[in-house]
Amino acid sequence: MQSHSPLMGYLLWIFGFMGSHRFYYGRPITGTIWFFTLGLFFVGWIIDLFLIPGMNDDADDRYIDGPVDYNIAWILLTFLGFLGIHRFYMGKIFTGIIYLFTVGLFGLGILYDYWTLNEQIDRLND
Repeated sequence: MQSHSPLMGYLLWIFGFMGSHRFYYGRPITGTIWFFTLGLFFVGWIIDLFLIPGMNDDADDRYIDGPVDYNIAWILLTFLGFLGIHRFYMGKIFTGIIYLFTVGLFGLGILYDYWTLNEQIDRLND
């Protein structure tokens, strides 16, 4: 079973110079580097176009597929993270309410979730 989708990886790659596809595939350190260097000055971003299939296979091996869908959670975090909608989706109502009223805990909670969302979902699906 697949936990991550190559299609989602390529869609996030469009914004990859900001590291979103690397966060999605569970690579927060390089995702952060891509964020601050615009995808290693766009060179790494172009190279990642060819690396996505391997990153996808690694993520499928690493993370457990289950009732909480990684793709839905990542879409919600990417586009509505400041409202905490991804947290409501994962059943984390209390922190979802906090995010809703604090703009994603002043942005720091969103950054935390970019670093840890795969692990959070993995624990829920275990």
